[in-house]
Amino acid sequence: MLFDMDGTLVDSEKLWDVALQELAAVYGGVLSEDARRAIVGTGMADAMRIVHDDLGQPERDVQESADWISARILDLFRTGLRWRPGALALLRAVRDAGIPTALVTSSGRSLVEVALDTLGRDSFDAVVCGDEVDSAKPHPEPYLTAARLLGVPVERCVAIEDSPTGVASALAAGAAVLAVPAEVPLAPADGVHQLESLLAADLELLAALLNR
Repeated sequence: MLFDMDGTLVDSEKLWDVALQELAAVYGGVLSEDARRAIVGTGMADAMRIVHDDLGQPERDVQESADWISARILDLFRTGLRWRPGALALLRAVRDAGIPTALVTSSGRSLVEVALDTLGRDSFDAVVCGDEVDSAKPHPEPYLTAARLLGVPVERCVAIEDSPTGVASALAAGAAVLAVPAEVPLAPADGVHQLESLLAADLELLAALLNR
């Protein structure tokens, strides 16, 4: 099992909204809805470029903005991280069944370490962070890396995602995909099973997705 984090396991996209709008205000602007949707599921560097372009300030330093966001989001994660509906129950069911499990996220390691206080450090056999791969989602590398670390062929893995970027990454890697949209609607796609929430997901469904 391969779980995305933001918007899939935890309701953190709202916290990103807060931090991103605060950064935009620091720069004297307001982040547009189109830009916010485009950011969902992307790595930090790409997200900061989207912010800068949206504000008409492409000359700004990507790393400086990323450092500001990282510091702010760390504070928000420590106080406001909440599970998505059904996510904790499904994760526990997967672990109780002894299924190899990885967290595959575009977030950086420092942020993930804080999130693991909520998610549980024993909930995953492997963790792949956005700043620990050469190519972030939608490239297949994060999911291919996770499957390799688990020692499981990626074709025998189910990836659970909420964003178009994450779905594209998992599909490109060759995993079966369960999509649970959070902040951004997902268009129907071959190889992708959609649910409104993880409350409707169970081990039987995950097995069926692998056997299609």
